[in-house]
Amino acid sequence: MGNVFRIKELRYLPRWLVFFIDISIFSFSILISYLFLKNLQVKINFIEYFNEKIFVIIGINIFFMFLFKTYAGIIRYSTFFDFFKIVWASGSTLIVLLGLNFISELILGKPVYLYPVLFLFFFISTFLMFFFRMVTKQLFRMFRDSKKDPSKIRIAVIGVEGESVSLANAIIHNPGHAYQLAGFLSARPDSKKAMLLGHKIYNKQSLLRNDHWVSRFDAILINETMPRPKMEDWTALALDKGLKILKAPNVNHTKEEGIIGGIRPLQIEDLLDRAPIKIESEEVKSRHYNKSILVTGGAGSIGSEIVRQVAQLDSSLIVVVDQAESPLHELKLELLERFPNQKFKFVLADISNLYRLEKLFEDYSFSIVYHAAAYKHVPLIEDNPHEAIFVNIGGTKNLALLSRQYNVDRFVMVSTDKAVNPTNVMGASKRAAELFVQSLQDSSDNTTKFITTRFGNVLGSNGSVIPHFRKQIAKGGPVTITHPDIIRYFMTIPEACELVLQAGTMGNGGEIYVFDMGKPIKILDLAKRMIKLSGYTPDVDIKIDFIGLRPGEKLYEELLTDNSTTIPTHHEKIMISKDPVMELEDIEILCKQIMRSAIKKDGLQVVKILKIIVPEFISNNSEFEILDKTPEYEVYQ
Repeated sequence: MGNVFRIKELRYLPRWLVFFIDISIFSFSILISYLFLKNLQVKINFIEYFNEKIFVIIGINIFFMFLFKTYAGIIRYSTFFDFFKIVWASGSTLIVLLGLNFISELILGKPVYLYPVLFLFFFISTFLMFFFRMVTKQLFRMFRDSKKDPSKIRIAVIGVEGESVSLANAIIHNPGHAYQLAGFLSARPDSKKAMLLGHKIYNKQSLLRNDHWVSRFDAILINETMPRPKMEDWTALALDKGLKILKAPNVNHTKEEGIIGGIRPLQIEDLLDRAPIKIESEEVKSRHYNKSILVTGGAGSIGSEIVRQVAQLDSSLIVVVDQAESPLHELKLELLERFPNQKFKFVLADISNLYRLEKLFEDYSFSIVYHAAAYKHVPLIEDNPHEAIFVNIGGTKNLALLSRQYNVDRFVMVSTDKAVNPTNVMGASKRAAELFVQSLQDSSDNTTKFITTRFGNVLGSNGSVIPHFRKQIAKGGPVTITHPDIIRYFMTIPEACELVLQAGTMGNGGEIYVFDMGKPIKILDLAKRMIKLSGYTPDVDIKIDFIGLRPGEKLYEELLTDNSTTIPTHHEKIMISKDPVMELEDIEILCKQIMRSAIKKDGLQVVKILKIIVPEFISNNSEFEILDKTPEYEVYQ
């Protein structure tokens, strides 16, 4: 029995078999056509050459079958494109036979073939060949569906529109993958009894009332082009019903095999990712075209994306500076592969080393400096405040002064919302850096435009909360949150970098650009949703622990200081913050004092001077709170 032909294991009908069946079909069609006329007692011309006439029709039809390759397609994947190939082949045969009739009438006075026979043959053969393909396709589907693989994920595709049908077809036509189509889900009330591609369409409201239907699926499949509110709605339903949520790539830009390979679990970033602000500006391109660009912190989350975006603007040279050796090396390999025509220079350097930086400014005559290098982890900086002074303040000072000295056209600093009413050393050090950069704008002999951009957390950045939660969930928990009421703003890395590039062209110098970050997100809600997206139940499968606010951490972040006002720009999502400024002479003196204290690693003295530079800096949950409670606290200078 091992050699017995089993149709369930047949992947597709051999081409020779399709070819033979098609010949049989149009041979049968000819006979049916003649029999029909015979029953009507219609006299046939040239009856003595009946067999020869049949062979001529078959021969011509075979020729056009080869020409249009009607037999070449895989039957179980037949579409209307295959139907049109059949129509072209049969139609061409009809035209040739009509031509023979025309010649016969001119020479012999009567047609070789009766015209009703030809037209009957055309319609009957075309219909039967297409019918054969549709029946075969349906049989293959029935046999495939009859042997359900329990290891495969049963998918319900969301929607009944063209993109949803394309997704479903991709699943059907790629049975070797881990998915099988189980039906469609739609919010449309008119689709309750409809079928699509042989599968039932389940109505959303009925699904909410009938949990039995939910057991027919393991997951729902969402197209990445689905509007955000609709995606949120279906995600909430799926999580409530215990279904997995999968996301497919854009079917309009992906080949069928790529669609299946691109299906992945929905990530929390997909739900937090707002519609990005796309800034199309010829000025951005012109300011970078054939120019030398410096990006500090170029191997970091923001810096590396700035480099990627600038690499598309035809700059003459992009110098990438970072002190992290391995990330810089990995970025180098990526960029050289992705942008073979862009000239790069990768520099391993610490921005607190003035002499190392000065050599770069001498050699490359930068037109724009993007300053993204910084220490950013709040608890680490709270324990090591002197390091924030060396890099966040000292490094920024070095780069800003060199930019002024070497007449750099634009200096664009990447800041943070933690610089607003700071409660930690990291945020205060970034605010001090902002103040120094702003103070240079009106200094004597300055031609550089000093610009600052300020935004909140970016999705997927190094050390951010989402990758941290993901690792904790993968380990089985617990997920640790500092406080149940803590909230944060989020934006995407590309979106943040578009803002940075745009700010570099919009600014006249001295501005701090802030961004409409949308609504803040409660971190507890974020954690619960991430746990559910991973297929677990919060506080049942994965425990959530509250560990208390970390040193310097606050419940919410701000983008504007209490004393600031905002000025709108030509883009409704981008504003200018008018914050208090300092004179260059004043902040230079304080920067020298704080650098001396940092060299001595005197944490209290460092933070005391930092609080003088940034008066709104009030420490929270930190050892430095003593400086706020007793302003007269004596420390040496």
